[in-house]
Order: sequence, then structure tokens, then C-alpha cells
Amino acid sequence: MRKFGLLLVWLLAVGAAPVRLITDISQNRIDIVYTFKGAELLVFGAIQYPRGSVPDERPGLAIVVRGPAEPITLRKKARVAGIWINTASVRYETAPGFYAVATSAPIKTLVDERNAAIWEIGLDYLQLSPSTGGGPEVDEFTRGLVDLRRRNGLWSEQEGRVGITQNILYQARITIPAAVPVGAYTAEIYLIRHGKVIARSATPITIDKSGFERWVYVAAQTQGLAYGFVAVWLALVAGWCASLIVRRT
Repeated sequence: MRKFGLLLVWLLAVGAAPVRLITDISQNRIDIVYTFKGAELLVFGAIQYPRGSVPDERPGLAIVVRGPAEPITLRKKARVAGIWINTASVRYETAPGFYAVATSAPIKTLVDERNAAIWEIGLDYLQLSPSTGGGPEVDEFTRGLVDLRRRNGLWSEQEGRVGITQNILYQARITIPAAVPVGAYTAEIYLIRHGKVIARSATPITIDKSGFERWVYVAAQTQGLAYGFVAVWLALVAGWCASLIVRRT
């Protein structure tokens, strides 16, 4: 009887187990070398349902890849007395260096506003933390920041780009631009039902410089004075060599 009771408890626990996301990515590390022209990251995995019962309803999925948060200050120039000067500025404390979201359906129909804001699913729901609070002027700066980062390929939305097979397997391809900043990244996968996030998984990613580029980057960060002298010396040598070539021609 005791063994039967334990088996019954185990079966009930398995039956009541929540849905899970099993996730993997094509590469956990991206090295930036002098020939780096960007990369493509494949995020894929499977949905594990309780008791293996796959629902007929197509699941909703959002995949977010984000890079290190950094403070950024935006300034607005205006012509005053015939001179262009900075007239206003807004500082954002937690602007991600890279942000890309791919979804299985349009964001507005996939997730409700509360969950989108909690999990920052979509560019409209990024928590940028402007130091000056809100208001029409901050909204204008925010739209400008989003537009700038989108044109540089650093922020993007790919609605309807998550492929789902038999309501179990999923995959999405995220483009990493050449100008991506180095640092620690995460790929976050959200399973959404009736507008709410019901399961989540996260996988770390590292993007870093490698080889000679890394040596130059580390030298610039840790040996600023010596790096500056070397850079000036190389510029002078290059100018002198160029002048010799011009004279001989």
C-alpha cells in the first residue's frame, strides 16, 4: 500500500508538472576578428507538455536576444542666433547595446501589455530608465533613439519569424550586425498563452573580440596613455611615409 501511495503521488506530480521549454543555440560564443562582418544566431528547441499531451492550439512564442545594458545620452541641436548648439538632452540608464525580438505572431496580438512590459517583449516595452522622467520631450527622444538603433541594425523586431513545427519544435534566426558591442548576452524564450507568459528559458551568449583586435581593445581600456602615444606615433609615421611617396611621384 505504501509503494502504491508513493506511485500515485509521483503520477499526480508528473501530471501536474508545468509546461517546459527546452532551448539550445547554434553558438554560445561569437568572436569578433578583423574580418567579422556579422553573424547569424540560430535559436531552437522544443516545448515539453505535461503527460506529453500536445494541444491543438498553436503556441505563442517570443525569442529575445539582448546585449549588455549601458547608459547613453541623447542631445538635441537647434539653431540659435545662427549657431547650432545643444539645447536639450536626455540620459537613458539601461539602454541595451543590442536587442532583437522574434515572435510567432504580431506582438500586439501575442502578448498583453502587462506581460510585454514585465518581460520587455517588443521595442515599445523596453525599460530604458530615462533620468529625466517622462513627458512629450522624453517620448520624442525615445522615438529618436529607437529609430537610430534600428537603422544601425542594433535593435529589431521580427514579427511572425519564429517557425513552429507540430506545435512542439521551434526555431528562429537572429542577425548579429558587425557593429555589435562586446559583452554578455542572453537569449530568452517565452511561451505565451492567452496573452500571458506561462514558461520561460534563458541561455547565455558571449560576444568578444579575438586575436589582434582583442589585444588592441584591452590595451585601449587598460593602458590608455600608452595606447594614445602609440596611436599618435603610428599616425605620424603613416603621414611621413605618405609624404615620401607623394614626393617620389
